Amino acid sequence: MHFLPENIDNYVVEHSQQEPTILKELSKETWQKVLNPRMLSGAFQGRVLSMISKLIQPKNILEIGTYTGYSALCLAEGLASEGKIFTLDKNEELETLQNKYFEKSGFRNQIEQFVGNAIEIIPTIDQKFDLVFIDADKSNYINYFHLIIDKMNSGGIILSDNVLWSGKVVEKLDPKDKDTKVLLEYNKLLNTDDRVETVLLPIRDGLTITRVK
Repeated sequence: MHFLPENIDNYVVEHSQQEPTILKELSKETWQKVLNPRMLSGAFQGRVLSMISKLIQPKNILEIGTYTGYSALCLAEGLASEGKIFTLDKNEELETLQNKYFEKSGFRNQIEQFVGNAIEIIPTIDQKFDLVFIDADKSNYINYFHLIIDKMNSGGIILSDNVLWSGKVVEKLDPKDKDTKVLLEYNKLLNTDDRVETVLLPIRDGLTITRVK
C-alpha cells in the first residue's frame, strides 16, 4: 500500500502532525487484539482525515465502516460544536472496544453507533451530511454512493478509502476479483458523475476526495 519510496514516505510522516496519545493507544490495542489490524486507518492517514474534517467543520458526518473507531475519532476532531458523527459497522463484536475509546475521547455524546447492514441502515438516518467517509466492503462502494448522494449538502465532501486497492486497479483484472472490478467502476463513476468533482490522492492505499456540487 506504500507507493512512495520508503525514505520519502518516512520524511512525509516525520514532517506531518503526530497522532494524539489516545489514538496511539487505540492503534496498539487494535494490533494486539483484533483480526485484520491492517484495516486500521493508521497515524498518517488519520491526520489527513482529521485535517479535512477540521477544514470543513461538519455538522453531520456519516462513516461507513467503523472498525475499532480510529477513523471516527479522527473525523470527530473537526466536528462543529453541536455536530454529530453517525458511524456504521456490521461487526457487533467490536462495539466494546469502540466504546472504550469513544468514552475516553470526549466525543462520546457526539457519536452515534449503528450495527448491521449499512445498505439497510443508511436510508433510516434522516440527516443531511457535510462529510461522508466510505471505508467498508469494496463490493458495495457504488451502492453506498447512490444511497448517500441525495443526503449530501451542497459543497459536502465524500471521502473514499482504498481506491487504489494495493495497485490492483492498474493490473490485469482477474474475472473472479469482484472487489477490484467494483472499484474500477466506482473510480470511473466518481470521475464522470456530473453531480460531483473528484480528485484521487495516492495516500496510502488511495483516498478519493469528492465534492458535491
